[in-house]
Amino acid sequence: MKNYKLIPKITLWVLMACGIICSVMFYLPYSEGSLEVAGDFLNIPRFTNLMLFWNYALLALVCLVTLAFVLVKYVGMFRTNVKKALVSTAVVIGFVALVLICWGLGSPEQMHIVGYEGSDNVGAMARLSDACLYLTYILLCATVLTMAGGYIYTKLVK
Repeated sequence: MKNYKLIPKITLWVLMACGIICSVMFYLPYSEGSLEVAGDFLNIPRFTNLMLFWNYALLALVCLVTLAFVLVKYVGMFRTNVKKALVSTAVVIGFVALVLICWGLGSPEQMHIVGYEGSDNVGAMARLSDACLYLTYILLCATVLTMAGGYIYTKLVK
């Protein structure tokens, strides 16, 4: 049983050591070259890709672990309280519908960004950017309305 409790600590230390190594390599004073942006030359760190891929790996790991815990709890909820599990399912379906609506509101037309010469601002990426912005605005408004409604509700109840 002691070994089971030791695994998360070892995992934490290994991930932190890898993160520190990637960070030190990224911040070393060696550069791969320079990039001209709006007339200024910016140095590109040599291990930029390493740092980006490490962050992507950590993000994927966090998402997988979170989804695993949520699914385990969801299955357990179905065993104990089916009505509560169905309400959770309805909330997830509503959120997916909201994401699809925001995707539909997004525009695939090219965005003109000053100083940007790439091709990632047209088509699906432009639509994804718009969808993320719309989703953020809607969720922010819902949060503010929920906070205000909760405040008003507690004042009316007391």
